[in-house]
Amino acid sequence: MKKLTLAAFLGVSFLAFSQESKTPEKRDTDKALLVKTDHAELDAKKKAAEEKAKLPKPYDPKADAQADIDRLVAQAKKENKNIMIQAGGNWCIWCLRFNQFVQTTPELKGIVDKNYLYYHLNFSPDNKNEKIFAQYGNPGDKFGYPVFIVLDKNGKMIHVQQSDVLEQDKGYSLEKVKEFFNQWTPKS
Repeated sequence: MKKLTLAAFLGVSFLAFSQESKTPEKRDTDKALLVKTDHAELDAKKKAAEEKAKLPKPYDPKADAQADIDRLVAQAKKENKNIMIQAGGNWCIWCLRFNQFVQTTPELKGIVDKNYLYYHLNFSPDNKNEKIFAQYGNPGDKFGYPVFIVLDKNGKMIHVQQSDVLEQDKGYSLEKVKEFFNQWTPKS
């Protein structure tokens, strides 16, 4: 116990000495770096908020998600389509970016419209849809958001896809998203 106390004392003493031994110029440089970092972080947050404000908000926290999914299953059986559930929320910039990417990329929109019924499953403080997420193994807890849950035409979960592997730079990769969508189209 005495060795531990002595080691702790020496560690704290060293830390205090190292801070005192900095020159005024070094302390000023450290402060300047902190201020610069804070400004860069604030600028990034501001840009993200501006981007988020411009993007469509497809998630409805007031929706009865179970009833919506039940209707989609009935429709999927008739149309021989799978169901693509994009889970996330209007608070999630990556969720909004993905939605915008798919909606404004004709090649992706064509694949989705031909093969899937698409649903935005809300997860937010207003409505966490805990029962529905539990049915699918709570993939958001494991992968974050957005996360994609693919159901066959009978409503059976056939795949869960994390989204970070589909990213490229500050957006999504056309090739990776196209491959993902094509991989889970209905099997005849």
